[in-house]
Amino acid sequence: MATAVALAAPLRLAPSRRWRFSADLRAEPPSCLSSRRGASASYPTAAATVPKVLDDSVIEPYGIRDYIERSRELIKPDGGPPRWFSPLECGARGTDSPLLLYLPGIDGTGLGLIRHHQRLGKIFDIWCLHIPVMDRTSFEGLVEYVERTINSEKSYSLNKPIYLVGESIGACLALAVAARNPDFDLVMILANPATSFSKSQLQSVSTFLGILPEPLHVTIPYFVNFITGYHLTFRGLPDNFNDMLADLSFLVDILPKESFIWKLDLLKSAALFVNSRLHVVKAQILILASGRDQLLPSRDEAERICRNLPNCRIRHFKESGHTMFLESGIDLVTIIKGAGYYRRSSQTDYVSDYLLPTPLEFQQATEIYRWFDLATSPVMLSTLQNGKIVKGLMGIPSKGPTLLVGYHMLLGLELGIMFSRFFTEKRIHLRGLAHPFLFNRASEQLMPDSSSFDGHRLMGAVPVSATNFYKLLSMKSFVLLYPGGAREALHRKGEEYKLFWPKKSEFIRMTSKFGATIIPFGVVGEDDMCDVLLDYEDLVKIPFYDTLNKRINQDGVRLRTDTVEEVGNQDLYPPILLPKIPGRLYYLFGKPIETRGRSEELRDRRQAQQLYIHVKSEVENCMAYLKEKREKDPYRNLLPRLLYQTTNGFTTEECQNCSLKHEDHNVEKNEIGTI
Repeated sequence: MATAVALAAPLRLAPSRRWRFSADLRAEPPSCLSSRRGASASYPTAAATVPKVLDDSVIEPYGIRDYIERSRELIKPDGGPPRWFSPLECGARGTDSPLLLYLPGIDGTGLGLIRHHQRLGKIFDIWCLHIPVMDRTSFEGLVEYVERTINSEKSYSLNKPIYLVGESIGACLALAVAARNPDFDLVMILANPATSFSKSQLQSVSTFLGILPEPLHVTIPYFVNFITGYHLTFRGLPDNFNDMLADLSFLVDILPKESFIWKLDLLKSAALFVNSRLHVVKAQILILASGRDQLLPSRDEAERICRNLPNCRIRHFKESGHTMFLESGIDLVTIIKGAGYYRRSSQTDYVSDYLLPTPLEFQQATEIYRWFDLATSPVMLSTLQNGKIVKGLMGIPSKGPTLLVGYHMLLGLELGIMFSRFFTEKRIHLRGLAHPFLFNRASEQLMPDSSSFDGHRLMGAVPVSATNFYKLLSMKSFVLLYPGGAREALHRKGEEYKLFWPKKSEFIRMTSKFGATIIPFGVVGEDDMCDVLLDYEDLVKIPFYDTLNKRINQDGVRLRTDTVEEVGNQDLYPPILLPKIPGRLYYLFGKPIETRGRSEELRDRRQAQQLYIHVKSEVENCMAYLKEKREKDPYRNLLPRLLYQTTNGFTTEECQNCSLKHEDHNVEKNEIGTI
């Protein structure tokens, strides 16, 4: 049975944790300066009883200096074998947290995730592998050791995956375990796998090592980069180079010449071992590839591995070096969440496994929409229960369950601003039912950036399905639904503002079961943003487009294949657009429709169908109302808005609503023409 120990100075065990020791790890674990800086708070989830829209937990920063200081204590020779430790700052294990095993790079300290311990500790049970400096365990021996650990922990992780996070040789170790144990439920996060060792410049390092006396081997630039992440290139020295020089003695201690030669041989054997078995790996894998890795061709290697493994995805980091986990711009939890790789059971549950975004994640996910918001100065109107239209979102209820249902603008241009406004003005977190294309591996490979859809997942989008719809309503969420789906968002020429809804009711009875409030809404303005030059009917006439069309519209991402209605023609395609000088977006959220207490009534199909038709007509009425009133808006075009904003400022409320100057925020129907 594997050993998991918490290292501190002096040695103590973390509270609320079950510790298990095995006969093959009798050596006393070393101590480490890893004092717990504060109490651990559980990570906010979608099921939290206190309504929150952001995870505002305070995380104290750790960096290279902490890594070095703790490693100095950890690498003191004790003659012991490899062993696991759990950093105390990770906190106590949650009841449903999956186990995460960290497999280190060539340094072997096990502290490579020090920047991420606190955040990871809120959603995982963290064990880090420490390989002593003078340990000479073979690669196969390390593989067997990790296998024994997983086998012993499976009984404590029933129906839960076990995560393996490895970098460099640690990534090879993870791949080897997966290859030898295809039945293990593993989720692997691999940073710059060393499977490309034979194609790297590291092989030539051994030649220099034979010439240089110890401790001059640490002056090899590749060595320094490998251990610390410092980039020594002809372009200049880093600002903290003096600190680096002061720590060269640490590099000698962490990898003396003899150990470094051993580790290079270990890398070679690891790459050969894994590459010969790579084709049998079935585990779920996310590869993190650095664009400035000076040691390994990580970007090309990631693509090679992904081509050979059907359950593998990639995230590229163009500005990162080899030891990306020690870089300040990398947040491993954000990466896992954005890629949709966090799960607590055998299958991903995008509803119950969802983790609230941090303020920084929200800012990054909505940054592009902030500029779109500024350029379009959107007008948002809502309707009170008495039918009165008001400025802003005052007519939106504060509690769920609530279903927002409306028109899907071309390419979903309305989404970002709407999500952002609901967050900032109402503290409401919209959960969108999204097309499966956003979650598909093949779809990612079609995009210029494989992380193009990560922001949608961070903000809570889930694949559209009756099950996910049910779960969201049961959690009293604010759910965003577009019955017209991709057929509306990718409409053809001349089809703007046309609804492509199914003829029969789809969401009424489910909504009434939970007594949810339905808010129909309309949005207009896409025709002031762009014109469609080439739509789907045009593109299919272009030679060779059929190849791309098949890749985009594969069976795994098609919806409504069983209907003959127009809404079933959901062929996805990249429309060719002619941009315009940006006009303005107009939103109108209609009068809330209550279904509470109507569950029995709406079980009748006729009653449900009548309400469904009413909701659809309300959406059409909202758009008709906005199209009529925007004709009288003096600020509909960009130039008048810029003149107004130049005079009155870009951050004032009037800047966003221009001539909506009613102090009581009421907008009478005969006055709204001045918006």
